[in-house]
Amino acid sequence: MAILNIRIIGDPVLRTVADPVTEFGPELAKLVADMTETMEDVDGAGLAAPQIGVSQRVFTYRIDGVEGHIINPVLENSDDYQPDQVEGCLSIPGLGFPVRRFRATRVTGVDLHGNPVTVEGEGMLARCFQHETDHLDGILYTDRLEGEDRKAALRSIRNANYDAVTERTTAERAKSVGSSFGGASFGAGASFGAAAGTNPAGRSK
Repeated sequence: MAILNIRIIGDPVLRTVADPVTEFGPELAKLVADMTETMEDVDGAGLAAPQIGVSQRVFTYRIDGVEGHIINPVLENSDDYQPDQVEGCLSIPGLGFPVRRFRATRVTGVDLHGNPVTVEGEGMLARCFQHETDHLDGILYTDRLEGEDRKAALRSIRNANYDAVTERTTAERAKSVGSSFGGASFGAGASFGAAAGTNPAGRSK
């Protein structure tokens, strides 16, 4: 296994609709293992393949003791919404904003062996499934912001200081890239926020 470099906003792969996985074998198994280790190393709650430069429909997740991976996910969302909570993103370091998400989500797909998988979640787990699937469709959580939050997010991304935050975050992560060791602990109950910067509480996806 290896810790991989996480792509940062501005990278075209984050705006590309990922391809369905059609080949199941050792390469896919390694991808899932590397994604899981990378997610744990940065104390992430979830990670989508495009975030490490692979345009395939795969994501990993780890929420309050519930963990796994989904390949070629399809979501069924509830009609109602959960209270807005702050989300962050490993590909947009240092920022966190409240995002509206459906209350419950049922995700179906397959595992790395091609076996059917179905997982149902509410609250944070449902939020994670929606966030990661957005990544597979080239959508970032900032795209779902409205009003002043959207203006503030876009302003921060354009801000020269944000370039410094991104550069610092990339440099810090580079210390672990390529290593097969390490991995931050996963604290139960933490919220989805940016790991550093404007929203210091919580983890990112």
